[in-house]
Amino acid sequence: MKTNLPCPSVAADRRPRTAGFTIVEVMMAAIVMAFAITSSITTMQRGFLSLDTARNITIAGQIMQSEFEKMRLLPWATVDTYDATGSAIAVTVDTSFTANAFIGTRFALTRRVDVIRTGMKQVTLTVSWRSYDGRTITRSYASYYGQNGLYDYFYNSL
Repeated sequence: MKTNLPCPSVAADRRPRTAGFTIVEVMMAAIVMAFAITSSITTMQRGFLSLDTARNITIAGQIMQSEFEKMRLLPWATVDTYDATGSAIAVTVDTSFTANAFIGTRFALTRRVDVIRTGMKQVTLTVSWRSYDGRTITRSYASYYGQNGLYDYFYNSL
């Protein structure tokens, strides 16, 4: 008995092909994935750098504010002895900051004193440190210190 079945080579051509990815499609997907991963890592690094800088700016501000508050508690005779040459003098950072292992010796504090008039000085504090990528960053605050206080100075000098 003869059957009407096609020969095996013809039957294979009539079967539906299973869908699959070509090597080019796989390579393109890998390239897109690699680009996405590298750009996200770069973005995360920049974000961590910004976060580190923001934290250190806050700490630097606290160091300078603390130093100004200590200076304001001093009598005029002590502040009057500050070197007023207009050059920056290194100042020791308060132990309440250096006791923290994270801060330690990373921050350097300098003070510059300029005489405005008799009985009035401008004090500029500058804190500098290195970020984790090696850049040196500095922040400065300036304030006035009057012999009898700022209000008395302005009231009596005008």
